[in-house]
Amino acid sequence: MASNSFDIVSQIDLAEVGNAAHQARKEISTRFDLKNTSSMIELIEKDHKLVVSSVDEYKLKAVNDVLEQKLVRRKIPLKGLEYRLVEKAAGSTVRQEIHVQHGISMDKCREIVKTIKHSKIKVQSAIQGDAVRVSGKSRDLLQAAIQLVNSTDFGIDIQCTNYRSH
Repeated sequence: MASNSFDIVSQIDLAEVGNAAHQARKEISTRFDLKNTSSMIELIEKDHKLVVSSVDEYKLKAVNDVLEQKLVRRKIPLKGLEYRLVEKAAGSTVRQEIHVQHGISMDKCREIVKTIKHSKIKVQSAIQGDAVRVSGKSRDLLQAAIQLVNSTDFGIDIQCTNYRSH
């Protein structure tokens, strides 16, 4: 019977994203090239997204660069961000939505399960909502599965959590 398990999840701490956005807003308000450009960064927690706006695309890119620096400093992986298209907004400004990854999509879950099954490691993997649970008989098998998952690039940020040994 499989008695050891762990979960493969994708969780980004929205509080840290909010702190990074706040720090970026402070820097934008004092930076010479971005001062008085009405550039804004807004975190919408319920939708797991950031909305960045500025007067033109060049300034918007500069605001995004500042935001990315602050996110990296707070150890938030940029792989967990999905940039949408830049769109025109009111008052001749531009804005861009940045979706913060929350959970693993069903397609990525299937890809992770398929990768684990093709590796011939003797563990079982099952999709549970927006996560993947991996269970096996020994800790060594789970460690091998963790190494496999961490060394494979799925195009998203993933963590191995909830490690249980019974």
